[in-house]
Amino acid sequence: MAESETFDVAIVGGGLAGLSCACETAKAGLVTAVFERGAECGSKNVSGGRIYLGPLRRLLPEFWRDAPFERLVARESVSLASGAATTTIELRADELAKDAFASHTVLRAKLDKWLAEQAVAAGAMVLPESRVDRPIVTDGRVSGVVVGGEEIPAHVVVAADGALSLLAKAAGLNAGPKPERLALGVKEIVTLDPGRIEDRFGLEPGRGAARMLVGDFTKGLPGGGFLYTNKDSISVGAVVRLDPLSTGPSGPESHALLDALKAVPDVARLLSGGTTVEYSAHVVPEAPFERTALDAPPGLLPAGDAAGMVANYGFTVRGMDFAVASGILAGQAIVASREAPDRATAAREAYLRGLEGSFVLRDLAAARGVMTFLHNPRLYGPYPQAACAAATELFRVGPDGRPFAFKPALAEARRGLSAWRVFRDLWRARKL
Repeated sequence: MAESETFDVAIVGGGLAGLSCACETAKAGLVTAVFERGAECGSKNVSGGRIYLGPLRRLLPEFWRDAPFERLVARESVSLASGAATTTIELRADELAKDAFASHTVLRAKLDKWLAEQAVAAGAMVLPESRVDRPIVTDGRVSGVVVGGEEIPAHVVVAADGALSLLAKAAGLNAGPKPERLALGVKEIVTLDPGRIEDRFGLEPGRGAARMLVGDFTKGLPGGGFLYTNKDSISVGAVVRLDPLSTGPSGPESHALLDALKAVPDVARLLSGGTTVEYSAHVVPEAPFERTALDAPPGLLPAGDAAGMVANYGFTVRGMDFAVASGILAGQAIVASREAPDRATAAREAYLRGLEGSFVLRDLAAARGVMTFLHNPRLYGPYPQAACAAATELFRVGPDGRPFAFKPALAEARRGLSAWRVFRDLWRARKL
C-alpha cells in the first residue's frame, strides 16, 4: 500500500477499549479501522456486570449519556456462603445513585453494539468477522497488522483484543497468557419480570443491585460469584483462577462451578422462576496489574484487558471503566501525535503520560495488595464457614434459653482454624 493508503490507526478488538479509542480518533478525522473477529461488536463479549462512571466523568464524550445502561446500582451487598447458610453485609444509600459515584449494570452485547454505532457515526470503519493474524513488526516497530493474509499498514496499532491478547504476544510484549495471571468466568443470563426483580432485591423501579459472593461453592478455588440486576434479567456468574483448573482433572468443570453457586439457597431464591437465555464462558485478567504490560514496542498501544487492567477488591470488581479510559487516552494520544515526525513513538509517550496522569494506573496500583491477599485459600472455605457458624450461634436461642452469646459464637468461629494462621492473615490484611 502507498503512504496515502496507510491507516492512521488500526484497532484490534471491538470491545469497550477499542471502540472508545475509535470514537476519539475518528471524530478527529483520522483514518480509523476496527477489526473485530465476531459477527458484530459485542457478540464475543460475555461479561455481565457494571461500569463505574464516576472516574470517567472528565473523559467521557457527551454521547455516553444515551448509552444503553440497564439499571443504576443503588444497593450493594457482599455475602459469605457456607453450605446452606449465608452471612451478608448490605448497603443501601442514596449516595450510590449520585452522579459523582454512579455505577450502572450493563449487558455488553447491547453496550458494545451501541458503541460501535457511535464509532461508525464518527467516521470509523468497523470491520466484523475480521481475524487479525499477527502484527507487522519491522526493526522492532509495529507498523500494521495482517488480516486474512493481507498486510494492512498503520501508523499506530491498538491492542484491545482481550486478556488472551495474541497481538501483544506476537509483538513480543509478553510470552503469552499464563494461567496464574488469568481467571475463568462463567455466566448465565436469567430472565425475570422487572417487578419480580425489584421485589426480590428490594429495589425501587429502575434501580439496581450488585451482589458479590465468596464461599465453599468454588470448592476451595480462589474466586467468587456475582449477581447483577438488569432491566428484565439477572446476570449470575462465577469466576475462579485458571491455574488450579489447569493443573489436573480433579478440579470442577466450569458449569459445575456455576451450578454450585446457583444452588446456594439465598441465590436460588432470587433466581426462582427465571428462564436461562444465555450461557457463556470467558477468560479475564486476574493477577495484579504489572507496569511492564505497557512496555510495548513503538507503534503498539495495549489497552483494557489486553494490558491486564482489572482490579478485584473482593467487594467489587472493576475493569470496564479502565477499558473505556485507556481506550479514550490511547485515542487522544494518537490524535495529539498526528503531526509528529515519529508518530509511533510520540503516541506511545503521550499514552503513557495520559495513563499516569489519570486514575487508571493509580487505582490499579492501589489494588495490588488486595488482589494478592485474595489468593489466600482460607477465604474460600474456612472463613466463610466460620462467619456463618458464628452468626448462627449468635442468633440461635433454644428451648432452654442461653447465656451471653458472644463467647460461644467466638468459639464456634475458631473451630478448625489455627490461631496463628488467623493472626498472620489479619497481619497481612492490615496493609490493604
